[in-house]
Amino acid sequence: MTDGNIVGTIDVAEIAFYVFVLFFIALVFYLRREDRREGYPVEDELTGAIDTPGGPLSRASTKTFHLPFGKGTVTAPTGTRDPFDLAARRRENFGGAPYSPTGNPLLDGIGPGAFARRADYPDLDAHGNPRIVPLSAAENIYVAKGGVDPVGLPVYGADGKKAGVVTELWVDMAEHIIRYLEIDTGAGTSIAPMPMAVVRRDGIRIDALPAADFAGVPLPATPGQMTRFEEERIAGYFGAGYLYGTADRQEPWL
Repeated sequence: MTDGNIVGTIDVAEIAFYVFVLFFIALVFYLRREDRREGYPVEDELTGAIDTPGGPLSRASTKTFHLPFGKGTVTAPTGTRDPFDLAARRRENFGGAPYSPTGNPLLDGIGPGAFARRADYPDLDAHGNPRIVPLSAAENIYVAKGGVDPVGLPVYGADGKKAGVVTELWVDMAEHIIRYLEIDTGAGTSIAPMPMAVVRRDGIRIDALPAADFAGVPLPATPGQMTRFEEERIAGYFGAGYLYGTADRQEPWL
């Protein structure tokens, strides 16, 4: 066998090619099955009826995931949809039609204000400790010398009016960055995402919302602790402001 053939005209390279093609086809089916764990079963956009899960090659097998730090287990897929009342109405009766909020657009979870239903316990670091905590409760973390310390600076909204004064910083213990600003509005406490803030030495500008709307931000239920779901609600509230914060933002540009 000096020409490399195993039998007839079939050689090692040809067998390796066929094995690769079969492996790749199997991999595609495996990945298509595995990606059907979240958001499935899908539902009809107009009627809300649950669609069939599909055949065995497109249906994910049930798996149980053990969460770290004693947070229990999660099983997916379950074959059912988690009921959730969306505070919105369809503007037109066709697939893909936009929705309009029916209540407070900053809280209804529509469009840029959408939020995921994450677990209602704090995000944890590699050691099982809360990852996002107030700076006053964090050890060995401080604002860099020479940098602008946001604490004590006034915060201005999209209308240029003063929304309050920063009284505390919420920091990420895993990445050592500021995640949220805690603001005293004069009538209570508000929490704003740091990525939406422009910090200068004379003040902080957050153009997501007018100053008066800062007081309506969903706040953590436990002082000094913020859950994953509460993070989603805070980010969703300010995100919604970029569309629903003012009347002119809801109108077309052209």
